[in-house]
Amino acid sequence: MSKQLALANVRQYLSDGHFEDDLRRRVAIRSESQDPDQAPELARYLHEEIEPVLIRMGFACRALENPNGAGPLLFASRHEGDDLPTLLTYGHGDVVLGYDEQWQQGLSPWTLTREGERWYGRGTADNKGQHSINLAALEQVIKAREGRLGFNVKVLFETGEERGSPGLREVCTEHRELLAADVFIASDGPRLNDSRPTIFLGSRGSALFSLEVRARDKGLHSGNWGGVMVNPAVVLSNALASLVDQHGRIRCRGLVPSSIPGPVREAVKDLGIDRHSLGRSLDEHWGEPGLTLGERLFAWNTVEILTFTAGNPAKPVNAIPPSALAHCQLRFVVGTDWQHLESILRQHLDAEGFQQVEIKIDRCTPATRLDPDNPWVRFAKDSIGRTTPRKIAILPNLAGTLPNDIFADVLGLPTLWIPHSYPGCSQHAPDEHMLEPVILEGLEIMTALFWDLGSVDCRKNNNK
Repeated sequence: MSKQLALANVRQYLSDGHFEDDLRRRVAIRSESQDPDQAPELARYLHEEIEPVLIRMGFACRALENPNGAGPLLFASRHEGDDLPTLLTYGHGDVVLGYDEQWQQGLSPWTLTREGERWYGRGTADNKGQHSINLAALEQVIKAREGRLGFNVKVLFETGEERGSPGLREVCTEHRELLAADVFIASDGPRLNDSRPTIFLGSRGSALFSLEVRARDKGLHSGNWGGVMVNPAVVLSNALASLVDQHGRIRCRGLVPSSIPGPVREAVKDLGIDRHSLGRSLDEHWGEPGLTLGERLFAWNTVEILTFTAGNPAKPVNAIPPSALAHCQLRFVVGTDWQHLESILRQHLDAEGFQQVEIKIDRCTPATRLDPDNPWVRFAKDSIGRTTPRKIAILPNLAGTLPNDIFADVLGLPTLWIPHSYPGCSQHAPDEHMLEPVILEGLEIMTALFWDLGSVDCRKNNNK
């Protein structure tokens, strides 16, 4: 009964093809939460695929009703002792649309395909492959410890993350006591890169908003009316330029944080991000001047124009469009006054002379960030450091957005995410994949972490 036995067993689990079999079954389930026709597959994934695995490991499972009427949720609990620490972990069984026809020849989003080190299939990176690693690691620790973990585990699976996790906040609020734990550890999103094990402690927030200019109910001939009638596309393009300039710098300064905290700046500095460290050359002169590339990505805000439409882009005609619409996004860090986004935009646009621009706030997810010096961060970093010789990346927050605020703010938990993907995984795109070396390292990291979590020393250190 030893950690080395658990590690040897989880490596064997991978080399014997058992992990591949697990992931192949899971990828084959078309759990596209953005397609209403696939709603039955969401429940099938939870109750026919995940629940039997949890029951086999000694978990008691129950469905949680989604008050939003969206995708189902599954809760499972494995309790070993009132005096033991409790872990809450999480995964989502839904995936984005497959875009079947856009995948490379010979690949299908619903068939796990191995080509060299790449394992292709929808959900391999986001999130089926990642939570499959964690489930396999838990099971191997239970076996190596002869039926025990040395800690309690609660598991929460949802099936609506790719739609913004509708109902998850309400479920966690209603079942706060049921979900009570000492720490939250889960896996989603990418590592810093494929060669550095990563822990991120929160995520940037996301605010989706649209700006629209409506001048009239129909288009006007550009020869007969051009020069004397307002062009909404011209007005809106200038309004957008007043928000963010041609170099990506946010001009509306109410949309940026007041500063970057010292510990965050130090953590980002340790990442050593340069133009070539993320697998794709970065645009050095894009974004906030005076900040490093790492600070722009992990410690600052961006305003992105996601779509801009006016007239009929597919069939342009010689007409002044009657309206123009832009869908935009603010990615933001802790310290941003996002709760007053609409009033900040309104005040800015009015001051710039764009009173005719209409604002609609669509959806906001708060930013979160755990202190990098938190004891649980030190525990996880030490555990991973004893398992792999690679340098560990500690991200104050993911550059993207996850529903981490629900676990951090609603449940009040220290949150650690240990991803098993990498930036080039084609997440949300055709040819989504995982890397086999990262799968192996993920299995090793999580097995060792769960073993260490059940150790006496770990309990002592984290109950202080």
